[in-house]
Amino acid sequence: MTPLIHTAQAGSTFPLWLHGAALHWSARLLVATTWIAGAVFAAYIVVFFGGVALGGDGERWNESLPGLYDARVPAATVAIGAHFVAGSVLLLLGPIQLIGRLRRSVPALHRGLGRVYVVAAGLAGLGGLAFILAKGTVGGTVMDAGFGLYGALMVLCAAMAFVHARAGRYERHRAWAIRLFALVVGSWLYRMEYGTWFLVSGGLGTGRGFSGWFDMVMAFFFYVPNLIVAEQFIRARRKQRGALLELGSAALLLAASAFVMMVTWTFTEGAWGRRMAGALVQASL
Repeated sequence: MTPLIHTAQAGSTFPLWLHGAALHWSARLLVATTWIAGAVFAAYIVVFFGGVALGGDGERWNESLPGLYDARVPAATVAIGAHFVAGSVLLLLGPIQLIGRLRRSVPALHRGLGRVYVVAAGLAGLGGLAFILAKGTVGGTVMDAGFGLYGALMVLCAAMAFVHARAGRYERHRAWAIRLFALVVGSWLYRMEYGTWFLVSGGLGTGRGFSGWFDMVMAFFFYVPNLIVAEQFIRARRKQRGALLELGSAALLLAASAFVMMVTWTFTEGAWGRRMAGALVQASL
């Protein structure tokens, strides 16, 4: 007979296995969805930014975000280029590093990829900071502060994850690795959230030179909520969870997966797909 758990708050009865299985598989779905979406975004970075650079048309970088390419400041171009390349590596390796079964069955692979991940995170963070110091962001002081803090936190999380792993403090290492991954997906979410906002509101709160109230909020919003969610996840792993909390969490994870799939498809079919196709054609000429 299937064991049951009674929850007075819900006024109903759930099979004991249901809430745990729902949370487990919804979390796996989100990891898989995030990896696929991250891989698509990484491909976009490599194909579009790399393709137009090889074709000698770096100005087209500014189609993605104004002010990225400026021929008068080559140091900034090199810095943001390093940021892009390292970011692509992070998006591809991040979900793989979080797979518990892989860590346990092939620890040497996890350690090797972890070293690559830490170096890439440091390069991405330092590249972004160097760009800000060399040129500044298109959004001015607020965007400089938001993106500068983002880069500094990425370097910090990478360093702390490495230090704790070397010292054998694996629980702390995992916590810092989770924080780092939450930051890594921020650059991808920045574009997702902006695009979704424009689709829903028509660009309400945005202004020329990223001077609108929404622009200023987004200078921090693309990574601060991620860190809050990461902290909750880290703490939840150490506590006993009730059935309702697990079912609610599973529902939120499923909703997040649906959102990621929908927005990734919309962007890939639209701007990302067109830009990648154009860059490939340009690079082949």
